[in-house]
Amino acid sequence: MQNSYLKSAFLFEVNMELPDTQSTQPEVRINLTRVGGVKNVKKLVEVARPGKRPVIFISTFNVYVDLPPSSLKGANLSRNFEVIDEVLQQAIEGEVNGIEEVCNAVARKLLDHHEYADRTEVKMKSLYMVKRETPVSKTECHEVVEVHASAVADRNNGTPLVRKMIGAEVTGITACPCAQNIMKELASAKLRNLEISEEKIQEFLNEIPMATHNQRGKGFLLIETDDDQRVELETIIDILKDSMSARIFELLKRGDESHVVFSAHSNARFVEDCVREMAKHVVAKFSYLPGDSVITIKQTNEESIHQHDAYAERKATIAELKAEIKAN
Repeated sequence: MQNSYLKSAFLFEVNMELPDTQSTQPEVRINLTRVGGVKNVKKLVEVARPGKRPVIFISTFNVYVDLPPSSLKGANLSRNFEVIDEVLQQAIEGEVNGIEEVCNAVARKLLDHHEYADRTEVKMKSLYMVKRETPVSKTECHEVVEVHASAVADRNNGTPLVRKMIGAEVTGITACPCAQNIMKELASAKLRNLEISEEKIQEFLNEIPMATHNQRGKGFLLIETDDDQRVELETIIDILKDSMSARIFELLKRGDESHVVFSAHSNARFVEDCVREMAKHVVAKFSYLPGDSVITIKQTNEESIHQHDAYAERKATIAELKAEIKAN
């Protein structure tokens, strides 16, 4: 008798219409810019590539929608998870091209799933394993690149307007020009004391870069543009690496180590120089982008002979950067 009663009570609870608390009106009615906040969602993102192996990203998502002041008490969070999984499945099947397109697609679909929202935002930070080859011994090794992508979608009277961002942070080596010039003067004086001719001294200094202190540099480049523009992640990574004194590698044979050290000291750069180089390369590689595309460049050098870090930054439209570089 008791079991029959419990069974009936259970069936009643299953069949009853459960309350939808999120759909009730709030007591305090103000607009919320970011709600539905699903943060730190960990996903393995696999983006298909025609004729190549898929690209794998270990990713963390933050997803938001806005909430009008008088419509709902809360946003439906489960829809955000559904949209992310749906888009990731499309990426695996080759329907989404590029890591930034994942954020783009999620932002658009969130508007479909949250009919009350006028604005959606998706942020993604990923670890991307890149295969590299050392410069001399051609040894294969891997490095981890931190990839940043995001998208913001506005409903815009039924025609969604999307702005997307794609960027990366990579590590390289920088050599200090200031200390290098000090060492150059010291070397010149020592060679003169050995009665070496000025001609030979200059010849030597032109061939062998002087010692200086080094920094582990962290370069950051983020490009914001319209959703119909294509920005290659690999190009961003190459720009960052080529803007420091030299590239670094996880595994180095002796010939590789000599090459990296020599290259870095032959190409000494201040933290400010790295930002300038990035800007120059961005203008050269992405000249096709609309003038209102926003470029964010940051460089942090972890000093070796100081306890502080050196830092430089520039944020501008690509039109502004083009105008400044053209004026040089």
